[in-house]
Amino acid sequence: MLNLKPDMKFAYYLKDSRLESDPRVLGLLSELGAAGFDVYPLLAASGVDPGTQMLLSFGGDGTFLSAAALSLEAGLPVLGVNFGRLGFLSENKPEDVVRALTCKDYSIEKRGMVRVDGLCGGDGPQLALNEICVLRKGAAMLGVDVEIDSLPLPTYWADGLVVATSSGSTAYSLSAGGPICMPDARVLIISPVAPHNLNVRPLVVPDTARISISFRSRDEEVKLTADNRGYNIPASARLTVQAVPETLERVVLGGTNFIEALRSKLLWGGDVRNVNE
Repeated sequence: MLNLKPDMKFAYYLKDSRLESDPRVLGLLSELGAAGFDVYPLLAASGVDPGTQMLLSFGGDGTFLSAAALSLEAGLPVLGVNFGRLGFLSENKPEDVVRALTCKDYSIEKRGMVRVDGLCGGDGPQLALNEICVLRKGAAMLGVDVEIDSLPLPTYWADGLVVATSSGSTAYSLSAGGPICMPDARVLIISPVAPHNLNVRPLVVPDTARISISFRSRDEEVKLTADNRGYNIPASARLTVQAVPETLERVVLGGTNFIEALRSKLLWGGDVRNVNE
C-alpha cells in the first residue's frame, strides 16, 4: 500500500471533453483540492510533474484503457473513477474517492498484459490489458489459423477471434461466449467471434503459451484491435500474441472486490431465490 498524505500530487486523465464541465468532475476536483491534494490534468507522459503519485482516470472502462497506456508510459499506478456506465476497470464511485485516498484505504494490484507482434510499419508491437482481437474487414467470413506453442488448432471460420487476458474476461471475450476468470488467474482466453463452426468453444490456455495467428481471407486486409486501438493489417500477416512481464498497477479502493462487481454490475446470481443473500 502506498503511503500517501493529503499534500500529495495526482494527475487525472479524461478522454471525453464533455466531462471537463461536468458538475460531478468539478465537484470531485474541488473536494480533492480541499483535502490538500494537488491535482492536474495529464494528456501525455511527457507532462508528468515531479512528485506525482497516481493517475486518476475519469470516465468509463474505455477511458481507463487509454489511461492505462498512459500510466504504463509514465510509470504511475492508475485509479479508475467511474463517470461512465458499467465500469469493471473504472469501478469506483466519485463520492468514495476522496475519503479512501485521505484515509489510505486502498491497495495496488498488478494486472497481467499481452503483446501482439507482427504488425507492419510503425504500428507494432502493441500491448493490451484486456484483449487482442482480429476481425474480418469485408463481408466474407474470415478463416483464422491458430497455433499454440507450434501445435495447430482446427481453423476457426468466424467473424474474428479474441485473445483475452483474465482482466479482459469480462469484456469482449465475455460477449463472445468466453468464461469469466478471476483477475489474478494466469491464463489467456481464445474466443471465436460469431463462429460458423458448431463444434468450437472458447479455449483457456496458460499465460506462458505462445499463440500464433494467420488468416484465410478473401479481403486484402483484416482489422486488428489492441484494447481500444484499431489497425488495418494485411491478410497475409502472421501475428504472435503472448503475455509479457510488464504489469499494470491498478489502484483498488477498500471495500471493492471482483465478486461483488460481478454481482452488482452483471447481476451474477440474479434470481428471486437469492434475494436475501
